[in-house]
Amino acid sequence: MAGARTGLALGKFAPLHRGHQLVIDTGLSEIDDMVVLIYDASDTTAVPLGVRSAWLRELYPQVEVLEAWDGPKEVGYSSDLKKAHETYVRSLLGARAITHFYSSEPYGEHMSRALGAIDRRVDPDKTRVPISASLIREDPFRYREYVHPRVYRDLITNVVFVGAPCSGKTTLAERLSREFATTWMPEYGREYWEKHQVERRLTPAQLVELAEGHIERETRFLEKANRYLFTDTNAITTLTFARYYHGTADKRLVELADCAWRRYDLTFVCDIDFPYKESWDRSGAANRAAFQRQVLEDLAERKVPYVLLRGPVEQRVAQVRDSLARFHKYMNLAGFHVGADG
Repeated sequence: MAGARTGLALGKFAPLHRGHQLVIDTGLSEIDDMVVLIYDASDTTAVPLGVRSAWLRELYPQVEVLEAWDGPKEVGYSSDLKKAHETYVRSLLGARAITHFYSSEPYGEHMSRALGAIDRRVDPDKTRVPISASLIREDPFRYREYVHPRVYRDLITNVVFVGAPCSGKTTLAERLSREFATTWMPEYGREYWEKHQVERRLTPAQLVELAEGHIERETRFLEKANRYLFTDTNAITTLTFARYYHGTADKRLVELADCAWRRYDLTFVCDIDFPYKESWDRSGAANRAAFQRQVLEDLAERKVPYVLLRGPVEQRVAQVRDSLARFHKYMNLAGFHVGADG
């Protein structure tokens, strides 16, 4: 389109925060098309480029996002470094003409000049959004008000506890939330079951509603968590209940279970190595053992790595504590010892 105004913003967005969003939002309010270039930043953050670019694409579907996988790693204002960045950006843009360059940093001056674009500096003194990505990386929970909930969820390690009924999941999740000064996600299924069960059963359709309700609530809890969210059960557990009691499961529930493994960074299975406590809402020790076998076989079939927790509560807490000390979100799990023996 003749005379179209095209804006460009760039950065590592490690993580994307309200200050970055102010720059992008300003551009969108002033020009016709917006391009955002996002750099690989493996030396700055463990969050992969694909995850960071997904934030931009989901929050700004009208923006064209360019991933800079091979961009210059060093930053600074020497003539050589400025030239390297200018040359790289021009090569990535190709013949695309940029009319406005948006930033909040001093590099806006030389980059806009190299692009022949208007230098649009937005909140350079950080008075409107007093935050930096480095501060957020140091303490995401403290500065979470400056991070969109969609982004913040990807900064939290979501830990799930699965296993048969009466295997200690709830006790452990609540205990660990106090240990790590964070929140935990209670088993939504129990709350739902108590309200809707008929003769201790839920229909296949109700089990779908249960799983969807759990995910919706869990998402809200992730936005309140500090480093970790300890989650009691998931959609895979609900699917196991469906198959156990009905011999089959609704297609939607199968889909939710198939997607569940992506929601959790670490999976712990609570063993049934302590006496069974009978109550009116449970089905007996034999059923507990059968249910546990189904849980383990389902995880094996899905190739979900897990740690098996055994012993009294404090021993299990120590196992989880040790695992979390060795685990880093987005790490290669080949370097993290997990398996049936923990």
